[in-house]
Amino acid sequence: MISNLRTSHAGRVASWPFRSEGKSTGVGNPNPLINLTMQRLMAKSFAASSPGLLSLVCLLRRSSIHGFRVAPLPRPKAKRYNCKSPKAPNEVPKAIRKLSKSRTLCEEADHSHILWWKEKMQMCRKPSAQQLVRRLVYTNLLGVDSTLRNGSMKDGTLNLEMLQFKSQFPREVLLCRVGDFYEAIGFDACILVEHAGLNPFGGLRSDSIPKAGCPVMNLRQTLDDLTRNGLSICIVEEVQVPTQARSRKGRFISGHAHPGSPYVFGLAGVDDDVDFPEPMPVVGISRSAKGYCMVSVLETMKTYSEEDGLTEEAIVTKLRTTQCHHLFLHTSLRHNSSGTSRWGEFGEGGLLWGECSGKPFEWFDGIPVNELLFKVREIYGLDEGTQFRNVTFSSEKRPKALYLGTATQIGVIQTEGIPSLLKVLLPSNCAGLPTLYIKDLLLNPPTYEIGSAIQEACRRFSCLTCSIPDFTCVSAAKLVKLLESKEANHIEFCRIKNVADDILQMHRSAELCVILHILLEPAWLTTGLKVDYDILVKECDLVSQRIGEMISLGGEGGQEISSFKCIPSEFFYDMESSWKGRINRIHAEEAFADAERAAEMLSVAVMEDFFPIVERTKSILSPLGGPKGEICYARDHEAVWFKGKRFMPSVWANTPGEEQIKQLRPAVDSKGRKVGEEWYTTSKVEDALLRYHQACYKATMKVLELLKGLSAEMQAKINILVFSSMLLVIAKALSGHVSEGLRRKWVFPKLYKVQKNEEETLAEVCNWMELIGLSPYWFDTSQGNATQNNVKMHSLFLLTGPNGGGKSSLLRSVCAAALLGICGLMVPAQSAIVPPFDSIMLHMKAYDSPADGKSSFQIEMSELRTVITGATKRSLVLVDEICRGTETAKGTCIAGSIVEKLDEIGCLGIVSTHLHGIFDLPLSIKNIMQKAMGIEVVNGDIKPTWKLIDGVCAESLAFQTAQKEGLPESVVKRAEELYLSVSTKNLQAKSNEVYQKFDVKELVEDSDSLKTNDELLKEVRSTVNVICQRKLMELHEHKTRSEFPGVLCFTVGTREQPPPSTVGNSCVYVIFRPDKKLYVGQTDDLLGRVHSHRSKEGMEDAEFLYVIVPGKSIASQLETLLINQLPLHGFRLSNKADGKHRNFGSSPVSHEVLALHR
Repeated sequence: MISNLRTSHAGRVASWPFRSEGKSTGVGNPNPLINLTMQRLMAKSFAASSPGLLSLVCLLRRSSIHGFRVAPLPRPKAKRYNCKSPKAPNEVPKAIRKLSKSRTLCEEADHSHILWWKEKMQMCRKPSAQQLVRRLVYTNLLGVDSTLRNGSMKDGTLNLEMLQFKSQFPREVLLCRVGDFYEAIGFDACILVEHAGLNPFGGLRSDSIPKAGCPVMNLRQTLDDLTRNGLSICIVEEVQVPTQARSRKGRFISGHAHPGSPYVFGLAGVDDDVDFPEPMPVVGISRSAKGYCMVSVLETMKTYSEEDGLTEEAIVTKLRTTQCHHLFLHTSLRHNSSGTSRWGEFGEGGLLWGECSGKPFEWFDGIPVNELLFKVREIYGLDEGTQFRNVTFSSEKRPKALYLGTATQIGVIQTEGIPSLLKVLLPSNCAGLPTLYIKDLLLNPPTYEIGSAIQEACRRFSCLTCSIPDFTCVSAAKLVKLLESKEANHIEFCRIKNVADDILQMHRSAELCVILHILLEPAWLTTGLKVDYDILVKECDLVSQRIGEMISLGGEGGQEISSFKCIPSEFFYDMESSWKGRINRIHAEEAFADAERAAEMLSVAVMEDFFPIVERTKSILSPLGGPKGEICYARDHEAVWFKGKRFMPSVWANTPGEEQIKQLRPAVDSKGRKVGEEWYTTSKVEDALLRYHQACYKATMKVLELLKGLSAEMQAKINILVFSSMLLVIAKALSGHVSEGLRRKWVFPKLYKVQKNEEETLAEVCNWMELIGLSPYWFDTSQGNATQNNVKMHSLFLLTGPNGGGKSSLLRSVCAAALLGICGLMVPAQSAIVPPFDSIMLHMKAYDSPADGKSSFQIEMSELRTVITGATKRSLVLVDEICRGTETAKGTCIAGSIVEKLDEIGCLGIVSTHLHGIFDLPLSIKNIMQKAMGIEVVNGDIKPTWKLIDGVCAESLAFQTAQKEGLPESVVKRAEELYLSVSTKNLQAKSNEVYQKFDVKELVEDSDSLKTNDELLKEVRSTVNVICQRKLMELHEHKTRSEFPGVLCFTVGTREQPPPSTVGNSCVYVIFRPDKKLYVGQTDDLLGRVHSHRSKEGMEDAEFLYVIVPGKSIASQLETLLINQLPLHGFRLSNKADGKHRNFGSSPVSHEVLALHR
């Protein structure tokens, strides 16, 4: 398989690098048998909160003149961060044990880290945190004053042990497990109080060191609060093994939490899931002869990419759309000039500097890629030998990344007041990973070959007749981290199996198999992995089989929770739910059987010792209050005890139950303390309870061992799993896009076929673009509420038109259509031809930037400089209201000069303007076409038509616009008088139709499915075929049965949804309910109806049968007929009453409409 997994660079094998299995990041190695109590506490901590999408927040404040810069990390020896030791779990390595007391003082290498923490402490704003800061000292990495109470740094103290852990990750908040709490001291305690809302231990007393912490139950929430503020956390756990009295507990670093990378320790043993945000890269920016270079490293995925030759605007766009964990700026940026960007010793001016100065960053030098990878290994404490896979995709033939202005003005980057393009490309059920894929695709358009492959896949999705998988979407970063850390639980393995099964389902379908082949190329672009089709199918089959063999998928016998009449069921559920139903019993038969025997023995002991007492208390009556006694589950103590009052006999007479009462003794907790006056137990019950707990513990450890072993097996398949999960994300995004595009009546554009290495031919084909029936992407054309325009462009348009006439809307629409076209997606038009542009640039309204000391005109000129220098014959350039921010005469001349330059370049595009004097300039132009947005006269008033026409429109509708927006009437009238005094021109206009605009209507669709009874499905299918065939024959009287085409029934099965081709077609459908009843309905939106039904409780697994019919009227008639006829064939219906509406679909239908869809 390895030979078939290739990266985008020829000759390089794409093997997935991992940390060595024997590596330990802490002091000692944890014992694999973690105490069951600890496991349950960890489970509770995972269930206590639900982490959301994390974001990187800038913590460093700018000073009054320049932003504070973090000092670069010194280069320590690698061993400093990777202490390996084969010693016992609770033994401190010799090198650390022999540290002298002088280690508590500040070492030279720690100076930069202490200064870093000092800056953090100066940013604390909460009064309670500020009081703690006053008790800090800056002589060690913890900030602990050893002269204060609890501040001792002597050998054997917890403080010294925490300092040793802190030295390994000096810029991470250290949380150390101490009993039922995670504690922090010094700098870290101040951070907890400031950012996690925790109170300091011991109040604010001034004689003790700063100390704070959180209960185990609240760990997840505390980590969320810290990572949300851009902090990294190192978590230290206790080794929970039997130890001698007074012996010090061993501790180890169990993991880390970073922004974009949550803490996963203990996840394998719980039922809860952890939301994985998108991983945040470490980013380095440098300057080369080609332009700016950006290196992004993902520690979670062990990958990096290098993009060179970027413009200033392009790299700012990437910084604005990427949340990075750390930002590094290369010293090559200093004393360099890039246009208006000047980097001095402190940096001043420039778009890139303005973007970076508001973020915390560090300087670095040397070879950018090598140095940044070294920084990443240093930050995350990785071995020197940890390898990172290069996923850089060659950008030679790839269109330029979208500029910030272009991305914001068409809503690829969400901007207030700008219609969002992303929201209209996908239905609401495609949020999350599919949306992120489409966003990245638009921001970084693919090559012609990849764009063509995406379009071909979309075309095939649009004409599918088979049901499609649900396309399980799993974050690749989540897969890698859980499998690498061996913390994947049974829930995650079920998801992994679903991923493999979805690939196999596509492989087994004749129609979907073709799409699977096509999507290999887009998946390669996204993952950097080249996987052969046969290898993909083979490996997915092996993964599915292996997980199916190991993981319990439901329905297997022997997984039932123990149940005995005399013991509360909640007790057995709490004890056994942590290991039953996770793996197939055959792999842990001995452990399961031992636990079940122990449960039975416990039941016998309870029945013999407690049940006679309970029966006795029930039979005794007393006028002063009868005795009480019952067998209860003491949840806090995980025990089954007898709980009773006044059950002791006043006279012992050898009556039933007395012997058992004599055996009772007060129940005690794990520390030997009496639980209460009402709780009792016996020696036999306690012995049986202990054996049962031991058996459950062994079963739990066996299950965890098997799950971790399966993680290790799947780790060898990680390339296939990452590739498969990404392919399914792409498939879900494209199928969702096609469904929404068909609903909106969008079309697939025609893409030019590009010949390799023929630049002249390429330039020729890029001089023509045609968009027929183009409508604004934010309007729903299926509702008939959009004005459509025909844009036939083979040169530059010089566009004029009134205010509110649609110039900006036209530019946005053309930009969006061109971008969607080169990405292989559907466009909002009736037909389209889109050439392979090498860049798409849209410049619209400019605003001033007081922080950089630039006016709006300066910003506009800076952006136009980028447009002109970056434009080629293959570019699409769109400029809205050029040179609006300066004096009219000179602005007109600058605009005319820019138009000449763009005409000389020979690019396609539109330049809109209100500077009508440009037409009087002696411009040297060859291919400029004059276009205008039309106007018409209605009842004496001039109004825009929003239609693109030939010619020049001199009318601006400025007075009407001012009056419409509420400018005082007297001001408007005076303006008209002034205008008449200096102008003698007459207003002329053309008439046309005015369209009203409506809000965009979102389509909500979703589908989830499981399986129903196959036998019932076949019977219903056969009956529906006969009933529908007869009815349609009656309606179509002029055709004989032999001439009439048969009715086709389609099935939407488990974890499937209807194909996009059902959008807009009338259907009659039958739902198979869990209670074996049928529900009959009809709809023009089968996708939406499937979602509606499955969203109801108990209907998540519903299966559907549907028939496509010609028209809603016929669908209504067939619905009524099926509701009335199916019960006569022995089927039960849940909506039988609906059959009383016999007038459904009774309107006459023409024979032309009755033509059946094959």
